[in-house]
Amino acid sequence: MRVVSEFSKEGIRISVFSWNNKYLLKFEFGPMEQTFKIPETDILEESDLNVFYEGVFFDKVVLRFKEMGESFQKQVENL
Repeated sequence: MRVVSEFSKEGIRISVFSWNNKYLLKFEFGPMEQTFKIPETDILEESDLNVFYEGVFFDKVVLRFKEMGESFQKQVENL
């Protein structure tokens, strides 16, 4: 597995890996993570991955983390 890049945006850790003819985009926030797999054949240049770190896609990642956090918190409170 090759690390393509690692950085943070809005408190979310973003790691990009190249593995098994796919790019793995890993978003981490606290105890939660979201991973997306994109075939390398769908990406002409690694810079084409930037569309996943901005705009509507990234906004939905942030929203999903909020929903995940709320669900997780409720479950922890019910222990």
